[in-house]
Amino acid sequence: MIKPFPLITAHTGCMGTPDNTLLSIETGLNLGVDIIEEDIRITSDGVLVLSHDDNVHLADGTECWISQMNYAELSKLDIKAHNGAPGETIRILSLESVLPILQACGKIMNLDLKSDACIEPISNWIEKNRLLEQVILSGCETERAKIVQHVNPRIRKLLNVDPALFLTKNYEEAAKICCEDAKSTACFGINLNYRVVQAELLHITASNNLDVCIWTVNEEAQMKHFIEMGVRSITSRNAAALLKLKQELMRQNGADDQLVIPRGRYGKVTDAEQA
Repeated sequence: MIKPFPLITAHTGCMGTPDNTLLSIETGLNLGVDIIEEDIRITSDGVLVLSHDDNVHLADGTECWISQMNYAELSKLDIKAHNGAPGETIRILSLESVLPILQACGKIMNLDLKSDACIEPISNWIEKNRLLEQVILSGCETERAKIVQHVNPRIRKLLNVDPALFLTKNYEEAAKICCEDAKSTACFGINLNYRVVQAELLHITASNNLDVCIWTVNEEAQMKHFIEMGVRSITSRNAAALLKLKQELMRQNGADDQLVIPRGRYGKVTDAEQA
């Protein structure tokens, strides 16, 4: 039996674009990925913005902290791009500014929460814009997942797994703990570093009706390994390579790869589901 091809998640900064920018988002969408991943933080005046770190380095050599500045101040600053060309600068991007693109494309956005302060505002933003079917949350280790569940049980979320768990316990026990934590916080799957993923984990998660989503896989050989293993989603900065592998496998199989996704997990029907 041919395993479904994993959903392709474009890591922010895919294909050499600066992280957490409009160019990164548009690049992923133009490639045809299933899911766009972006990092989320919040300013001192409650504006959700795209950024991995709270402290950002400015072009003039100084640094500032997103949580300590209002959006009007931040939006005027030239910030050193992460993953951009040498010397490249960006302006901070509000989540609200991405809304028209998200609504127009119909794709799924994986919002990686970087602080608990984002949770209630992101819940309000999702509900106000009717995006329950288009947004999933990651960046949720067990305690944060509990908070999200308390604030809004309608929002779909992945449990972020600490790789150290697999280094301090035997593999089967660690996998079972992951599943218990995910189910107790109503997560539909687990999100973890590909380096700790083994076939045994997929067997255990499958028996618990949980998806396995992995990050960040950029090398083609590793992509092939996890495609064959049957993970549910692969996050990559090299999304074009994943798309190429998918096209090659579809040609080899002589028919389109039919992906069966449990209803309610990934929202609207993606191109991958329709393929």
